[in-house]
Parts: sequence; C-alpha cells; structure tokens
Amino acid sequence: MKYLSIVFTFLFISMITPLAAQSFDTEVISAELYNDTIQRTGKLDYKRTLALSFKSTGYLELLKVDEGDQFAKGQLLASLDVTELKEQKNSNYAKLVQAKREVKRLSKLMDANLSSERDLDTAKTEVEVLRAAYQLSSYSLEKAQIYAPFSGVVLSRTTELGELQSPGQTALKIAKLEWVVKVALTGQEVAQIQLGQKASISLSHVGIVEGVISKIPAMAGSNGNLFTIEILLPKIKISAGMIAGQLAAATIAFESNMFVYKLPISALVAVDEVGKAIVIAQTEQSSGFKQYSFEIFQIDNDYVYVKANRNDESLKIMTTGWQNFSEVGK
Repeated sequence: MKYLSIVFTFLFISMITPLAAQSFDTEVISAELYNDTIQRTGKLDYKRTLALSFKSTGYLELLKVDEGDQFAKGQLLASLDVTELKEQKNSNYAKLVQAKREVKRLSKLMDANLSSERDLDTAKTEVEVLRAAYQLSSYSLEKAQIYAPFSGVVLSRTTELGELQSPGQTALKIAKLEWVVKVALTGQEVAQIQLGQKASISLSHVGIVEGVISKIPAMAGSNGNLFTIEILLPKIKISAGMIAGQLAAATIAFESNMFVYKLPISALVAVDEVGKAIVIAQTEQSSGFKQYSFEIFQIDNDYVYVKANRNDESLKIMTTGWQNFSEVGK
C-alpha cells in the first residue's frame, strides 16, 4: 500500500506541474548565407571517345596500334591495301586526260565546220563524268588510311590484318587523354552549381585531386529526374591503376546568395498543407514562445533550411520538448 501511495502521489504531481516547468531545449539561430557540400559517388570516364572507321573498301594491310597503346595527334594508325585504289585513280586520271583532249579536238573541228555542236556537248559531258570518277578515286585512296584526330589511347580494336573493311565499319575505338568524373545530381542540386566551379575528387591509387565542373546538362537523363554532370580532372592524364568505370567520391562545396535559418531537424514540428515548416520559436522582441511558419529552401538528414532575409533578427528555436507546448497544433 505504501508503494501504491507513492505512485499515485507522483502521478498527481505530474498532472499539476505547470508547462513552464517542463523540460525543453533551445538554440539561438541567426540568418546566414546558405552554404552546403554535395557529396556523391560518381564514375571515372574518358572525356571524349571516338569510333574510327575507313571511308573506303579494302583489306586491312597495316595496323600501327593495339589496345592500350597511346598515340599522338596526326599519327598514322591503320591503312588498307591501296594497290587497287592507286590503279583505279591512275586509270581514271588517264581517261580524264584523254577526254579533255577529245574536247579540244572536237572544238577545232567545229570551228572548221567539220563537227557538230552535239558531238562537242557529249564530249564535254564525258569530261565531267570522268572528273567526278577521278575525284572519287582520289578520295577513296586518301581515306584508305586512318590518322589520329587527337592525342589519345586505344580502347579497343575490332579488326584483324587481312580482313575486308567496309565504309563505316568500326576498326578502332579511341579516347582522348582527359578524364572526367560523371556524377548524378538532383534538379535542386544542379541549380546550385555552375560551370567552372571547383570540386574535390577522391580516387583509389591516386588520392585527392582537384576537378572543375565542365558540363551541366539542360535535361534530366533516362535515370529518372537526375542530371549527370561532368567534372573534368585537368591535372591528371593516363595513370596506372585508373580505369574507366571505377568509382570516384566527389565533393562540391558551394555558397549561394540566399539567406536562411539553419534549423536542427529536431526543431521541425510539422510541415503544413502548403509545404511550410512549423517551428516553436521566440524572437528578440517577443516575451514568449509561439508557433511560426517558414518557407523551406532545403532539407537534409540533419537540418531544415528555411528562407530568411539578410537583416532578419535572431530566433530562439525550441529544439526538443516542443511536443508539450500548448501552441502546437494551433
């Protein structure tokens, strides 16, 4: 009975304890410029890749590079057997020269009224046909070689010596000697970054390197509402242990021109029907706590960032214990 008496006495005292005496924690918050850090895991990739092919038909005779080999801009990478192409070019050239001579001969005969204008027109047409054939054979001979459009590395080789090549058939896939890290961000995060902004990249076998945001897409990709940005690594070339597709940790720090109150997530009482954050706070001018609503700018696992102005006064925010505050829900 003595034990039950103690329990009932405790419950009675709890029921009559004033709200002001109940425990709660507060924190003073001032308006500040919104700054944050985006941390995402992306993938290492080449900035530019290109599939190379011949523009002519022929058998592969020369292959100067293989997978993994590096090359310089303008270097000869591969060549077809050009024997037939040279013969075709020479033959077309000889026919063109002969056709031009025929035009000259018919012109003289026509001046002497020994030939018709029709014969001369036919000869001139033949010259144009043969000129086109000669130009085509010259182009085919020129395009029977593949030269490097930039300095880079061979990613893959899809042909062998002696194989027949057709126009458009990929022979080599190459990449430029520049690395980027591709990172997927939300639309809200993309709106807070800009081209040329610096980023920190962590790579295994390399460490921390500096990057620069080099591409921000205008549209979301096929993976939902995410935007895949590119961070260029200008100070890194081809390095041992670095391969396309390996994971890279990206950190992007930024500061906006938006002033906010940075509220602990524990201070968030609710979000109202129009999306505003409800908190219990006391201003410098007020004598007690009351309920306030703020427009949400950003929210993460630890904080709610609500919009403010540069000269807004500081707030004393109730971070815990607000559940028992009489203004909650009013």
